[in-house]
Amino acid sequence: MSVAVPAVAVTDLHVRYGAAVALDGVDLRIAPGRVHGLIGMNGSGKSTLFKAMMGLVRARSGDVLLFGGSSDAARRAGRVAYAPQNEAVDWEFPVSVRDVVATGRYGRIGGYRRLRRDDHAAVDAALDRVELTDLADRQIGALSGGQRKRAFVARGLAQEAELLLLDEPFAGVDKRSEATLTALLRDLAAEGRTVLVSTHDIIAVPALCDEVALLNRRIIAQGPVADTLRPELLADAFGGFVPASALGVAA
Repeated sequence: MSVAVPAVAVTDLHVRYGAAVALDGVDLRIAPGRVHGLIGMNGSGKSTLFKAMMGLVRARSGDVLLFGGSSDAARRAGRVAYAPQNEAVDWEFPVSVRDVVATGRYGRIGGYRRLRRDDHAAVDAALDRVELTDLADRQIGALSGGQRKRAFVARGLAQEAELLLLDEPFAGVDKRSEATLTALLRDLAAEGRTVLVSTHDIIAVPALCDEVALLNRRIIAQGPVADTLRPELLADAFGGFVPASALGVAA
């Protein structure tokens, strides 16, 4: 029986910023078609791990493979989409929600960036899936925080990425956006896409994630939610204490 190639395979990954250790021998495996949570306190290395997967920070040592190949190859092929915690966006720039989502098609249409019929259809479908069709022509900065997060998820959908890396997509969002994103990410996993999402909202993890990994510069534990969100493991991940938000889910 053949074994599926992991969507993400990180092996003994070390990243430093000067003398500061950001990641210290991280090992992580994510099977395709799963929603996988990445949980840790601020400064635990979550954003650095995402950036290392995208080739945006240089590792001192270790390997990152996406779908069995290099992250660079996955990016060039449009197989991976990344939504950082804080998008480098001029929210005052006169660009519409539709324009932002359409950037997900740029890797498919060449340097002239002229959208074809199928590109417009993909953008429309992505907007519909995140429930932003009615706001498609609104200036991106006029959206609420939750709507902005949904717009950048839609960009990844328009790209038709097989792997979505979402850094704190629920931070500062309203309940409607949280529910919309949770349902959407579950649907995407059911369709065979893979999602890695960092979050502080531990209470929401059981409804969202198939598996989770606890990170504190290294992987403390990885596995099914019920087996991993345990007080002793959470204490290791959060520097000796269990977050109050975890008390409702830890066994």
